[in-house]
Amino acid sequence: MLKQIEPPGWPKPRGYSNGMMGEGRVLLVGGMVGWDSEQRFPEDFVAQCRQALENIMAVVAAAGGGPEHIGRLTWYVTDMAEYRESLAELGPAYRAVMGRHYPAMALVQVGALVEPQARVEIEATAILPA
Repeated sequence: MLKQIEPPGWPKPRGYSNGMMGEGRVLLVGGMVGWDSEQRFPEDFVAQCRQALENIMAVVAAAGGGPEHIGRLTWYVTDMAEYRESLAELGPAYRAVMGRHYPAMALVQVGALVEPQARVEIEATAILPA
């Protein structure tokens, strides 16, 4: 079981946690882009984000876990402005896959991703029960 860690006196974060702690088996999920099982990308940024999260959850589920076992997500986007402009749509897409589980997260803009059509890549760290 993961426990959210927040320093005393800090404001409660929205949509992420400052820290997560847990014991068990560590699963490192490589960067997942927003393509489907046949390597087709949707054109929409939010759809790519949702698919990348679904791809992460497929790997986590194959190891016997669920969203509640994800302790960290690192997001790489090719356009930070597009990310910010999509927040109203991104929240419901995130919750459709992850529920209301908000692990520790980082988000960075990168110049490009390996797959030319990819606009987002997300990697995850999960801690599953021993």
